Amino acid sequence: MLNGLWLGFFIVAAISALGRWLIGDDAGVFAAMVESLFAMAKLSVEVMILLFGTLTLWLGILRIAEKAGLVEKLAYILGPLFRRLMPEVPAGHPALGLITLNFAANGLGLDNAATPIGLKAMRALQELNPRPETASNAQILFLVLNASSLTLLPVTIFMYRAQQGAPDPTLVFLPILLATSVSSLIGLLSVSFMQRLKLWDPVVLAWLGGGALLLGGFMSILVTLSATALAALSSLLGNLVLFGLILMFLIFGAFKRVPVYETFVEGAKEGFEVAKNLLPYLVAMLCAVGVLRASGALEIILDGVRHAIAWLGWDTRFVDALPTALVKPFSGSAARAMLIETMQAKGVDSFPALIAATVQGSTETTFYVLAVYFGSVGIQRARHAVGCALLADGAGVIASILVCYWFFG
Repeated sequence: MLNGLWLGFFIVAAISALGRWLIGDDAGVFAAMVESLFAMAKLSVEVMILLFGTLTLWLGILRIAEKAGLVEKLAYILGPLFRRLMPEVPAGHPALGLITLNFAANGLGLDNAATPIGLKAMRALQELNPRPETASNAQILFLVLNASSLTLLPVTIFMYRAQQGAPDPTLVFLPILLATSVSSLIGLLSVSFMQRLKLWDPVVLAWLGGGALLLGGFMSILVTLSATALAALSSLLGNLVLFGLILMFLIFGAFKRVPVYETFVEGAKEGFEVAKNLLPYLVAMLCAVGVLRASGALEIILDGVRHAIAWLGWDTRFVDALPTALVKPFSGSAARAMLIETMQAKGVDSFPALIAATVQGSTETTFYVLAVYFGSVGIQRARHAVGCALLADGAGVIASILVCYWFFG
């Protein structure tokens, strides 16, 4: 799938460039495309330098939380909820701890670090699967919740914005939090409908009702604020939560007599290895997207969508953020490249770039997750996993657009 997507970018760019040369007499388009190749290769390295530091930092901090027992405590707290949502998983099974750790990494926005943990969780669930070639209910719920991308602290999005020169990288904290809540809720409800899960169970109701009340109360405060106040609050909470979480992990680790420095270094080494493996993918996708933009093909496509949206009488400012949303289900690296390219082309704090960042933080690479997670354990029949995951993704995209109009429109 990625082979076709990547090759398609270059073929479409070539067709567009030939049209501009033969019909529009614009021979300079080829020079622009070659220049874009080198510029995007350079940009990839610049992005990776900061990504090395970000992943190294957060995997080190996460390792402290793991050694201090915070993950086990979270698994213990979530255990009653998971036992009802995944009734075929026995209490105390290792899969529950791995699922919790995977959600913790996803919640911190460490999508690349979450994948290895998620694969371990999927293999643990496969041990309980009576039909190894068919996805079990627990595996489907786990995959869809991954695809809904519940991101509480999107540190990698902050990192991309910081690298592109954003004066306040955490500006999109609240929009992402609201949009990812919508996508996760839709994902959970869709799977619950297909699997006939008993959401009216007192424990499930307590979790969902408590979350709804908390989010509803938060929203009731937000609706009273102006766009400027919303942006300021998002910035304040983003930075406060980010530093507060680090401080909490360190203090709790020290209280549990964890050697915090040595443990941090141990986890940071893993972060370095994870980041190192991303560079080839980032170079490949950024160069492909850069060529697509330089050829004029991307603008032609977006202009067509823009005219259709205008014909409906809707505001068209969100259209420039759609490339990130359209490729995200297929490839995280392609969506990342689209996000960075949108920031470069439109400005890091432009309206399309803010929407693209919110979409990136509240949706997931559905087909990639499906292929990797199910492929790693030999599952061939996905059942309702794809439909539920795409529904959650679509909800995340729509919520991202609406929330950004509320905050920044």
